[in-house]
Amino acid sequence: MTLNIAKEVAAMQRMTVDQLRERYAEVFGETPRSRHKDWLVKRIAWRMQANAEGDLTERARRRAAELANDADLRVTAPKVAAERPVTARHDGLILGTRLFKKYKGRTIVAEVKPEGIAYNGQIYPSLSAVAKAVTGAHWSGNRFFGLPQTGGVA
Repeated sequence: MTLNIAKEVAAMQRMTVDQLRERYAEVFGETPRSRHKDWLVKRIAWRMQANAEGDLTERARRRAAELANDADLRVTAPKVAAERPVTARHDGLILGTRLFKKYKGRTIVAEVKPEGIAYNGQIYPSLSAVAKAVTGAHWSGNRFFGLPQTGGVA
């Protein structure tokens, strides 16, 4: 009997996940943990094709074992990279950046700090919070300070 893999895959695409899990158990001899339909179809098709066409030759198995033995495998977990100092805030502004805005005859100066945006002796969580403190109304902080709307300095 010859295997028509395209026909088998088409039939499996019409199956439910539970039906595929049953088919997987038939083909592999164990119940799958996955409920991902595409993964189940691919694995079942692969196994059916391997069963029909034959598995790896003994020569191929030996070569695979040789390659696995020669592989430079990691035996310890990678070291955690040293924590680098923070150089930018989440909104893309570099620490230390000073922003200036003329507003109602006065110059507003805000500075980007690690803990937030400094303005008038206080720390604010965002440029929008500074703009609200200055104007009393909600503003986009980027728009108020004349920055690009895509976030941060271009």
